[in-house]
Amino acid sequence: MEYFILALLWGIFYFLHSALAAIKVKKAIRAALGHGYRWYRLLYNLFFGIFFLGILVFGATMTFTLLASTEWLTYLGYMLATFGTIILVKSFKNFSGTRFVGIRPHDDLEVTEPLVTSGIHGWLRHPIYSGLILIFLGYFLFAPFLSSLIHLICLLVYLPFGIYFEEKKLVSIYGEAYIAYKKSVSALIPFKKVKAT
Repeated sequence: MEYFILALLWGIFYFLHSALAAIKVKKAIRAALGHGYRWYRLLYNLFFGIFFLGILVFGATMTFTLLASTEWLTYLGYMLATFGTIILVKSFKNFSGTRFVGIRPHDDLEVTEPLVTSGIHGWLRHPIYSGLILIFLGYFLFAPFLSSLIHLICLLVYLPFGIYFEEKKLVSIYGEAYIAYKKSVSALIPFKKVKAT
């Protein structure tokens, strides 16, 4: 039952994460909050940050083991998680940290951030998701519990839907520029860049 609850929590998390980032929803929230909408990004990140950590803490209480822990699995897990963390950090390099987190209040429906296509975004359209996949996979390898596998599976199930709705929003914001970017750069694995080289 607890594993079902874990999967359900991830389902709720991912649904709300996409729904509350949708332009129509944000416009409705701005209409309700008025000038206070400038703090929406901060509230959004605080809510999902706490939600995310809560799910991980809940999952950490479940220790049903699927694989025998070995030295090489642990090493591989740490290596993948470290590589994923590096990708994650690099993915934020071209963004304003204070604006992304929401510490600097702003109306993201009025002020459009420039489309980032350089750095790691020149290789991957969604490097944050790529980094998370590696981190979750690495976590499963050095902590091979059923709960760790559920974390990974729920992420992989969500990503096609999350990417679809996120890119639908990005096309509405950036138009042909994003469509051209999408054609030349892969979503999660740099197949197109490798093929081009």
